[in-house]
Amino acid sequence: MMNHEMFAGMGFLWMLIVGAIFIVPTWRICQRVGYPGPLGLLIVVPFANIVLLYFIAFGPWKNVDK
Repeated sequence: MMNHEMFAGMGFLWMLIVGAIFIVPTWRICQRVGYPGPLGLLIVVPFANIVLLYFIAFGPWKNVDK
């Protein structure tokens, strides 16, 4: 069997990369519609991410077209 100790820490690195791929756009979307950017961190919390998407989609947007 092959030993994969060289890639032992890669799980955490992949988790950070995938988290950044989802958090950064959600952060920007929250800011653009007028909500605080850190609200985008909820995208990585199970079930809270679904609530966040519905909140953004169907909630009142505080930011109007400029």
